[in-house]
Order: sequence, then C-alpha cells, then structure tokens
Amino acid sequence: MSVGSLTKKLGVLGGGQLGRMMCLAGANMDIAIDILDKDIQFPAGRFANRFVEGDFKNYEDVYAFGKTVDVLTIEIEHVNTEALHQLKLEGIIVHPDPSKLDIIKDKGLQKQFYESKGLPTSPFAIYDDFIALKKAIQTNEVVAPFVQKARTAGYDGRGVAVIKSSEDYHKLLEVPSIIEPLVAIEKELAVIVSRNASGEIAVFPTVEMEFLPDANLVNTLICPARLEGNLNRYLTNMAKEIMVAYDVCGMLAIEFFLTKSGDILINEVAPRTHNSGHHTIESNLTSQFEQHIRSVMNLPLGSTKMKHPSVMINLLGAPHHSGPVKYEGLEKCLKVEGAYFHLYGKKQTRPFRKMGHATILNNNLNTAMQNANFIKENFKIISNKTVS
Repeated sequence: MSVGSLTKKLGVLGGGQLGRMMCLAGANMDIAIDILDKDIQFPAGRFANRFVEGDFKNYEDVYAFGKTVDVLTIEIEHVNTEALHQLKLEGIIVHPDPSKLDIIKDKGLQKQFYESKGLPTSPFAIYDDFIALKKAIQTNEVVAPFVQKARTAGYDGRGVAVIKSSEDYHKLLEVPSIIEPLVAIEKELAVIVSRNASGEIAVFPTVEMEFLPDANLVNTLICPARLEGNLNRYLTNMAKEIMVAYDVCGMLAIEFFLTKSGDILINEVAPRTHNSGHHTIESNLTSQFEQHIRSVMNLPLGSTKMKHPSVMINLLGAPHHSGPVKYEGLEKCLKVEGAYFHLYGKKQTRPFRKMGHATILNNNLNTAMQNANFIKENFKIISNKTVS
C-alpha cells in the first residue's frame, strides 16, 4: 500500500467552522493547513497556517491558491470546479474528484446518479426553471404536498421549501429545482464514511437527527441511533456501497430517511466533513476532521469506534436577535458534566445562524438527553440588536 506524507502542503477551500475544526485537528498531527476564503475574520482565520483572502467560487482565486499546495480539499461543495479540473490536470491532488463534485453539488444530477446506480431514493422530478414548475402545478402534474429543493447552492436550511398545501405556494423558490413527494418519515439518519486513495474505507456509527421544522436545521443529534434489528449494519454497508459508487477520496456524509413503512431512502450526500459528525471530536477514537485529513492525504484511516454515547446540539442564534454576539447562561451550562462547548468565534449573530455546538457525553443516553435539554433551555446566543 502506498501511503501519503505528512510533509505535503494541504489547502482547504472555505474558512468557516468546518475549516476551523479541520485546522485544529491538523495541528495535532503537525499538518499545516492553508485556507482560502473571503475574510480572515471568518472562524478558520486564527487557526490557519496561511489564510488567503479570496473567493472560492472564483476561477482565478481557486486556481492561484491551488497552485501553492500539494493537496486541495473543501469544507463546502459550492466551489469553482472548473478551476479544480484544471488543477488536477496540472498534477495537484484534488479531493473529492471535481467530476464527482460536479454531480454532488447539483441535487438533480445527484438524484439521477442514485437512480442510475440502483440506489434507493425518493421519486423525483427535475424542473429547469420556475416557469416550468408553475406550469406543472397548474396542470396538476405537481400536487401538494411536496418538497422543493434548489438544484444548487442550498445550505444550512436554505434552498428547501416544504409545500404542505396550496396555501404554501408563496414559499416556492424561483430557481431550477427538484420536486419530491413529502415522505412520511419515522427518523432522519446520517452515516459518515471515509476513504483514502489506497482503498481503505471506514464508517462512523449511525446517528439520528432531529430538526427545527421552521428553519429546516439540525437541532439535536443522537449517537448511537436508536435502531432496531440489523438496520445499523444495513446502513453501514449501504454507506460503503455509496462511497464506492462515487469513487471519491475524503468524506461522504450521507443523509437517509427511515420511512414509516420501514424503507431506507438516500436523501442527499455532502462530500466533506459535516454537521452530523461534530460529536466525533469527543465521542469517537478518531474525529471526522482528523479522518478527513487522513483520507485526503492518503494516510492510514483511524478507528471510528465510539468511546461514549453522545448528544450533540447546535448552538444557534436566538430568534429576533441580529448583531454583535453575546452569550447568555454559558457559566451555568459549563457546570454540566460531560458537556463540551465549541463556539466558532463568529462576531455577528442572526436568527438560527450556526454559532457553535455542544456535545454531551454520558454512558446513559437518556441522561445525556436531559443534560442537552438543560443547555438548550439555559444557553442563549443573543445581541443587543433585535429584529422582528
């Protein structure tokens, strides 16, 4: 097996919280990570070996940055892949492969990929523009209830419209989109799988996710997922199959629906570290961030074994607050046993913005849930400025 090198220079497109936590993991392995993003005040700015101010959606910025590193990866999929294709041609190692990134960042192409590979996913229809979707609604080709997803640029709850009846048509997004039936969901699950260029594959334990319905954001994550029978083994094998089908190196965070009828459907994937894996920093032998570095640098993968059951909660900006950040109730919550706080250093808060996360460990999952609920009730991220 040909293994990678710790001396190769690693570059990351994106300087948000994922880049920040990747830099922290890299520092433990003495791997210096360079970051490209618009503002050094972004979360990764203080922790990058070198922070280059630029736009990861701009060809010239991505190309110039990529020429300064040996290995190039991402913390967000909405990057300029044209530049990545050229960098790959010129010998830069790019993970995930830009041809697969082109598929994944377009939800329409992603759904067609699952269909072509015989992988289970919800029925779907693709509409190239809003005019075509309106016509389909008028002719009853599309009938509520359904879910509309923007084909590109959706992130953190944006780019999704849940249409339960005709009264919700004002929520429709005027963009190219896919339409899926509103699935009767028992649980929303996620599995993170990693792969290096030597062909090693490692899978993290399945987690279950609870969402804030109005913001369409993950609110709570529970690990291990509370599943019956052989479902966890099935999901682990499915994750490996999806990773092999995509044939990428790095990470895939795969979101699944467990329907009320017992079916497993692929919702979507992200080819990077992901919100559904933040708990691994404390709860697993190897964190998703260290594993991503190992994967893209073609180093041996770490063990994904769970050390402790955990509950992870996103720490979101409070409703009706927008402006300079203030933390309320943190001292009280720091007294919670087994609670680990990660505040991302964002200077400005706004309603439902991801400002940090907390992972709560306990050998009793019910106790971990109780402690997580205490933090939810007592820790607030606010501002002196309020909005309606």
